[in-house]
Amino acid sequence: MHPGAGNYEKTIVNGLLYKYQNDLSSVGGKLRPGIVHRIDKDTSGVIVVAKNDNAHIDLSQQFKNHTIKRTYEALVWGVLKPQNGKINEKISRSVKNRQLMSVRKEKGKLAITNYKTLKIFQNTNIPKISLIECQLETGRTHQIRVHMNYKGNSILGDKSYGKLKKKFKTIDLKIEKIINSFNRQALHAKSLGFIHPKTKNEVFFEAKRPKDFDTLIKMLNNSSL
Repeated sequence: MHPGAGNYEKTIVNGLLYKYQNDLSSVGGKLRPGIVHRIDKDTSGVIVVAKNDNAHIDLSQQFKNHTIKRTYEALVWGVLKPQNGKINEKISRSVKNRQLMSVRKEKGKLAITNYKTLKIFQNTNIPKISLIECQLETGRTHQIRVHMNYKGNSILGDKSYGKLKKKFKTIDLKIEKIINSFNRQALHAKSLGFIHPKTKNEVFFEAKRPKDFDTLIKMLNNSSL
């Protein structure tokens, strides 16, 4: 999202500054001009950026009030049980690794993820993989990734909360190569809806799946026919 240790270029902030220069809100300071919220590194999809301080403050309040409508798509290992439901488990810093988050029932912050299974990919050539849709009621750090890992259905390609590469007893070698070469978590911020700070009308934005995510889904779909 923004320049940081070991990653000073090719960030969203670099791109925003190039395009809008000083036409961004200053609420986040010089390091995060215009940035109202963040999505995880390597997660694709839509975000909202503020061009002035009033808009930034208004949007931030909507996030704080949990009125922002956010929908994500993800590919997870296995089949969720139940296939549709709500995960209401508190999240906090992991006691084992402070750079990660984990479900902590006693000391965590409220975190609610609604999910539904869109499709299950399965046959003798591929392992069970599910395409799911998640709607967030809260916006904790790594929320979907942590909740899916807690359910035992970590997101495909997640380097932090799941196994990056898996070995399978029976799988088409071409499919195995494609799955294991997917070099990020298969998580996409599909849509974002909120009340426009100026017009007060509800607005809705949607981002198409990026090529790598869409290609993987098509490959899984063709293989499960």
